[in-house]
Amino acid sequence: MKPFQKRSRLEIIRDILKVIRDSNSAISPTKLLRFSNLSYQMFEEYLGELEGKGLVELKPYKGKRKIYSLTEKGRMFLEKYEDFVSFLRDFGL
Repeated sequence: MKPFQKRSRLEIIRDILKVIRDSNSAISPTKLLRFSNLSYQMFEEYLGELEGKGLVELKPYKGKRKIYSLTEKGRMFLEKYEDFVSFLRDFGL
């Protein structure tokens, strides 16, 4: 991606899922918001969609705290997405 180029919807979803995966599949909403580089409103919209599709889940953690974790479906989506992007690069697309 070029500097200052707007991310596509799929790139944003990939970025959110990668942040969760790279955080041992457990990250607080605050950290995820910071690392996803989205406004609060956009963050809420994307996470609502990802939860609704079963790619991530919000779990209780140590009392009142909560964490986002990647589901198996989310792991599979991210793996297939990365394979597809690699396939496109192999063909110069």
